Amino acid sequence: MTYGLTQLLERYPQLQSISNNLEAARDLMIIKAKEGRLFLVAGNGGSSADADHIVGELMKSFVRKRPIDTGTAQQLTRIGGDLGNHIASNLEGAVRAICLSSHQALSTAFMNDVDSALVYAQQVYGYGTSGDLFVGISTSGNARNVLNAALVAKAKGLAVLGLTGKGGGALQAYCDVCLRVPEHETFKVQELHLPIYHWLCMEIEAALW
Repeated sequence: MTYGLTQLLERYPQLQSISNNLEAARDLMIIKAKEGRLFLVAGNGGSSADADHIVGELMKSFVRKRPIDTGTAQQLTRIGGDLGNHIASNLEGAVRAICLSSHQALSTAFMNDVDSALVYAQQVYGYGTSGDLFVGISTSGNARNVLNAALVAKAKGLAVLGLTGKGGGALQAYCDVCLRVPEHETFKVQELHLPIYHWLCMEIEAALW
């Protein structure tokens, strides 16, 4: 058990019951990040906000500096001179990640023309390739659009990580790892999801930078 996980469990001892799955989720995400895979993250309501929050932590620095790769930095300076050097000095290393609820034009068009329950599934089909990671957040584990996206993810060869409440719902059947926090009420589930994904993002960042 890493120091970071020990700290998380000291702050939130109720998560001790899922410590093995927390480690499995961390390992899965680190592997995918090191491979340069795309993370597709989705949820509804507060969980949509959590999905956007996760992407924000992955796509820029979180708690440590993230210099960009030397090759790109050198190319920027070669092509752009002082401007390129300035850009290279200020860009930050990123884990490739997309929040699926952030695409309003696509989402509303698909909801209007096809099926609102398949919006995330369409995005997973369009963006996802074998080896990528779908992260589905549903406090009940039964959100239809998240379930449909998870099914498409599995069909296309993506790994699936779920964040749910204690029951796990139908989502857990599609997950490589499912983090079923020990709460049932929506707001209490969400209150435990936040420290978990903050910890996961810190662990990924520490592993890559």
